Amino acid sequence: MREDPGLWFHDVINPHFVHTHRVAEILYSSRTPFQLLQIINTAGFGHCLILDGKLQSSEKDEFIYHEALVHPALTAHGRPARVFVAGGAEGATVREILKNSAVERVVMVDIDEQAVDVCRRFLPSLHQNSLEDERVEICYQDAREYLGATSERFDLVILDLTDPMEEGLAHLLYAKEFYRTVADRLRPGGVLCTQAGSCNWGEMDTYLAVGDTLRSVFPVVSQYQVHVPSFGGQWGFALASHESTLNPALLSVEEIDRRLSMGVRGSLRFYDGTTHQGMFHLPRYLRPHVRGKRKVTARTSSGDLS
Repeated sequence: MREDPGLWFHDVINPHFVHTHRVAEILYSSRTPFQLLQIINTAGFGHCLILDGKLQSSEKDEFIYHEALVHPALTAHGRPARVFVAGGAEGATVREILKNSAVERVVMVDIDEQAVDVCRRFLPSLHQNSLEDERVEICYQDAREYLGATSERFDLVILDLTDPMEEGLAHLLYAKEFYRTVADRLRPGGVLCTQAGSCNWGEMDTYLAVGDTLRSVFPVVSQYQVHVPSFGGQWGFALASHESTLNPALLSVEEIDRRLSMGVRGSLRFYDGTTHQGMFHLPRYLRPHVRGKRKVTARTSSGDLS
């Protein structure tokens, strides 16, 4: 299929802001038992994963999101042997986890087997065969049910979820009850890290609410943000623990770089000690709101192709 200059993907950030991508080709489009799944090739960001009309990953800049999601938590913990991942169909989150030399076992739970299979087929540059690693176990079920039933404990839990959209798959995975379940499944010194939505001006409610909800369960919560171009701006994350010594915001440039040099096999393109400092130093307009009391509200899915 030749590039159609009239075909665009409209990622509706909010009713007043639309991020638009020119589409070179629609590679895959089908409704799974759980969601609308699309793989598109865009002129600016290459192959992109779209779920229920929202862009989840682009091959050109996914390394920013996935390194930011994974490596601050890995580095803060130091020696994470057992890691649990909720979501992460692209395989890129597992790819980054496996770069840490201490990791012995990764359990990835995604409710949508079709999504994982399609990403294996169309997004090889993201997963890089990480899901075939002998240390990785993949389970296709609800992450709440899995963690509620297992007796296994983990050093690190990473929640690579879609946003809490209205009637979406992940809304209940942002609730206090689920965070309590996660806390019960962490080993001593364990760390939870989750993506937390947009930090753009006027789009911060989910990010702030996730932090507040985590603080109702964990005594130590650090929020941070990075710029992800394909997402249209700043994106937020939150890291939580019961151990005050595991606050990543307290780590120096030199300490981050030392731990990375000791623990990471392979190269990183985004994250290092200097980048870490910028991520955890929130801008002045955001800092006063971080500890406000908010409820996570569902958003509607409204991206489309035209």
